[in-house]
Amino acid sequence: MPLIVGEEERPPGFATVAPPTAALYKDPGRPEKGNYQVNGTNGTACLLASMGLQLTITFNSVSQNKTVQDVVNIQPNVTKHSGSCDPENATLRLSTDAEKTNLTFFFTLNTTSNKYHLSEVSLSAAWPDMKGDLDYLHGTLGYSYLCREEQTLNVDQNLSINIFQVQVQPFGLTKDQFGAAEECQLDEDDMLIPIIVGAALAGLVLIVLLAYLIGRKRSHAGYQTI
Repeated sequence: MPLIVGEEERPPGFATVAPPTAALYKDPGRPEKGNYQVNGTNGTACLLASMGLQLTITFNSVSQNKTVQDVVNIQPNVTKHSGSCDPENATLRLSTDAEKTNLTFFFTLNTTSNKYHLSEVSLSAAWPDMKGDLDYLHGTLGYSYLCREEQTLNVDQNLSINIFQVQVQPFGLTKDQFGAAEECQLDEDDMLIPIIVGAALAGLVLIVLLAYLIGRKRSHAGYQTI
């Protein structure tokens, strides 16, 4: 499914990027979660990632003669992974031979604040790279980033990546294991809702109990001793 970004001259058979007013391909369902490890020069893990990945790509279909969106799951069992690390940068590259797809995540560490984040994503297949400046998946040096909820990374108007149940740590690993997790805001919001509901119910019970005690006290005060 070749694709070219931009308005440059295109060879026959290549699709062109079109506005995202597209018919959606059949949803392939929730992607399988894959586990990926990148080792440093000393042979120990310098990046760990566990996540399910789903790509949504908008393009102009030559065969259908209309703009479509293709939703593709990254399948861990047919995906090769590689990457590299240095003190301030780490990459995770996922490659599939069947679709000739290469998806690379670039992480950057701020050595002043000891915070890392996903700074760039590169996707290439039969079309040139599509890149965008990103600021997702924040974490602290020595800690892993954890998000159980589905997240959507909007890379480009023609590409978004859905990430499921992600845990990733590109720096500060110890003994090839994830560090303590820093949970994403989506997970924290999900945890906050039942706490708020529980607090509201407890407050309601307290109000009813106080009303009952006050009513009972007034009822006893209305009687005279003979």
